[in-house]
Amino acid sequence: MTRITPHLLRTLPLPQPGADGDKEDRGRVLVIGGSTEVPGGALLAGTAALRAGAGKLQIATVRSVAPHLGLAVPEARVFGLPETPAGGIDPAAAEQLIETAVLCDAVLLGPGMLDREAAAALTVALVKGLGSDPVLVIDAGSLPCLGDVKDALRRRAGRTILTPHAGEMASLCGVGREAVEVDQPGTARRVAADFQAVVALKGPCTCIVAPDGRSWIYEDGNVGLATSGSGDTLAGVVAGLAARGVEPARAAIWGVHLHGEAGNRLARSRGPLGFLARELLAEIPALMAELGR
Repeated sequence: MTRITPHLLRTLPLPQPGADGDKEDRGRVLVIGGSTEVPGGALLAGTAALRAGAGKLQIATVRSVAPHLGLAVPEARVFGLPETPAGGIDPAAAEQLIETAVLCDAVLLGPGMLDREAAAALTVALVKGLGSDPVLVIDAGSLPCLGDVKDALRRRAGRTILTPHAGEMASLCGVGREAVEVDQPGTARRVAADFQAVVALKGPCTCIVAPDGRSWIYEDGNVGLATSGSGDTLAGVVAGLAARGVEPARAAIWGVHLHGEAGNRLARSRGPLGFLARELLAEIPALMAELGR
């Protein structure tokens, strides 16, 4: 596996907007997620996408939460969707979401989804209903059911990015968490090939594998990143980069590095434990600027 370093990233530059460019040039990202219990997952992911440079943000979440989320993220257009008795997004919203998603450059599906049955049904409907565009980032509550749409994901031919931690990967593969942790690179490689998706398998070291077998590893994170909302933030950064036109494997590589280095900066300034996922967000733009020099 190739180690992810600043030197590597400078050989994989991000697209830069022209001096006369506008927000349309940096892409539109749609975050589908949140629930009555965890509306913050969609908030963190959406804000992270903007911090990564996406031009426009849309958030689709449960109707009872949408007005509050709109006030919390005034930069976003927020859609209120019908919700299940358990407080999740009703799968009946799939058709409406597909109509919105096809107009976007990247879609992030899964953060903050706690109603497992509803999340699975919605995820299956969306994956089947979308073609190869937009780039689809799948995280959290939308990951365990992907075996039901493997053929649809394979047809997307690398236009999907999966961002599981070991527990989510274990659920997806139908194995114990220990089996994933003992062979993190091998597990990521098998799933990337099987689903024809870019896989960023999170952990103390994060392994990224492309469908063609190319692989990278980020080893420089810190234990403080293992905190509530951290994964939502990472997924949002990756989706924001993808919306800007960064190809999926490169978006995952950059996203993992930016997320990890943001944690390292906070560990130095605040201490190794106790910084918040929301605090990672403000570190992202400066890190991108420094690496883009």
